[in-house]
Amino acid sequence: MSELIPVERIESKIYLIRGKKVMLDKDLADLYKVKTKNLNKAVDRNRQRFPADFMFQLSKDEYDHLRFQTGTLKKGQHSKYLPNVFTENGVAMLSSVLRSERAIQINVAIMRAFTRLREIISTHKELARKIEELEKKYSKHEVEITSVFKLLKKLMEPEAKHKQIGFLVDK
Repeated sequence: MSELIPVERIESKIYLIRGKKVMLDKDLADLYKVKTKNLNKAVDRNRQRFPADFMFQLSKDEYDHLRFQTGTLKKGQHSKYLPNVFTENGVAMLSSVLRSERAIQINVAIMRAFTRLREIISTHKELARKIEELEKKYSKHEVEITSVFKLLKKLMEPEAKHKQIGFLVDK
């Protein structure tokens, strides 16, 4: 199944909305090869399995913003209802509601995509932390390096003529 649906295809269907990584009901329905209406009916019949942190409905503004960002959700070509979106936990719960063999295999692929995204984000955070440490380390030395260059420049300046102090000896 993973050969039939590349992880990249699934990852491209994961959006960040309200600070959560989510998937649209229509994208999930497409992956499961069911109608969006049927997916949502199955969810409605099992509403207690989908609390607000597993699934929520987009607001009009969120939907418009998403349509603008993706450029694929054309007005008038899709459902007249605002879409439901599912978090990672919500997608996992879908496997208990949609009981087909395909649904199970798709859910496994989706869970792997979410895991891969988490690993990528973790790697980027670690890299950003290391860069910040290097910046702090070298910013402390920047002042010292600047001082060294100032001192070197001063040493390279021709000596100013000073009035000699002391006795002069004739030779």
